[in-house]
Amino acid sequence: MRAIVTNRLTLEPQQAAHAQEMFVVLSDPAIYEYENEPPPSLAWLQSRFVRLESRRSPDGQQQWLNWVIRHSSSGLIGYVQATISPDNQASLAYVLASASWGQGFGFEAVEAILRELVEQYGIHTFSAVLREENFRSKKLLERLQFQVVSAELSDLGPIEQGEIVMQREISRG
Repeated sequence: MRAIVTNRLTLEPQQAAHAQEMFVVLSDPAIYEYENEPPPSLAWLQSRFVRLESRRSPDGQQQWLNWVIRHSSSGLIGYVQATISPDNQASLAYVLASASWGQGFGFEAVEAILRELVEQYGIHTFSAVLREENFRSKKLLERLQFQVVSAELSDLGPIEQGEIVMQREISRG
């Protein structure tokens, strides 16, 4: 993995050293309106980040790529991650602190990751699972040309009630 620089952001490969600053970001209650919950402690988050540094799932079947998002004047503002499956598809996830919403940072970060995954990893099929009512995420993905697809067509396995799958295929060449 390498750092990715955009116009306003630097996406740094996530390391355990990021845990303390990310704990503050991930303690923002607004980001859990639709799903998940904040990390229970800094120690828990550090331990998780150490495990993620392997960049592989425990069974070795998936590649886990995690970047923290740094804004030059605000410090860390969130993360973006990609899980690459054995069939060379990527499932994306991202979180931004609520203070960074509505400024195009999520779009900029995810767009950069899409480009990185195509150019450096040869990935062309991307998906994301989100709560149907998460209009901010849905709008971001639509701007990136993702479309809602049937969960059965996504190969992601079962999804929870109230979730949708969005996918994008980027043509080769």
